[in-house]
Amino acid sequence: MKIALAFATLAVIAAMFSAVEARSAATDTNASIPEYSGERLVRPEGYREWIYLSSGLGMNYSASAMGPELFTNVFVAPWAYWEFVATGKWPEKSIFVVEDRSAQTKGSINKTGHFQTDRVGMAVEVKDSARFPDKWAYFGFGNDDKTSAAAPKAACWQCHEDNAAVEHSFVQFYPTLKPIAQKFGTYRQQAEAVPADH
Repeated sequence: MKIALAFATLAVIAAMFSAVEARSAATDTNASIPEYSGERLVRPEGYREWIYLSSGLGMNYSASAMGPELFTNVFVAPWAYWEFVATGKWPEKSIFVVEDRSAQTKGSINKTGHFQTDRVGMAVEVKDSARFPDKWAYFGFGNDDKTSAAAPKAACWQCHEDNAAVEHSFVQFYPTLKPIAQKFGTYRQQAEAVPADH
């Protein structure tokens, strides 16, 4: 009788933990899907707690680009990341944040190299076929912007369409995701080709 009661108690506790985990997962998902105000995307909050994918320093896709070198830090919603890990594909409502931060060399005890300082802006990419006929859309936010309209198709969409290794995401620059996409056969190897003008 005591053993049966112990097992029943354990079953109840396990059910309670499952319910809490399910509620937590639902909350996490709801907090990290695109939110809109009319036609404009609302700035994602809490994205620095999402899955970190990679950083670049001074990366630019145009040889004629000018200006200071920035760090770019890429984050993706956790639920979308785990779906990608399981399938090699991005699910609907996937959302990425590319955060731009200033680079600095002189500071504290640093003698060489660069470290990150203030945020100067951010870009957001979403996959939302129900809202965008081309599935993916791109948004730019200044530090004080609460919402953003989608960028024109020629601004970001076409570059991602032509050059991304996995459906509009530059997985060729994300070393932890590349082998996953290759395993599932969703990786476009030609995305790694270096143009002749480089």
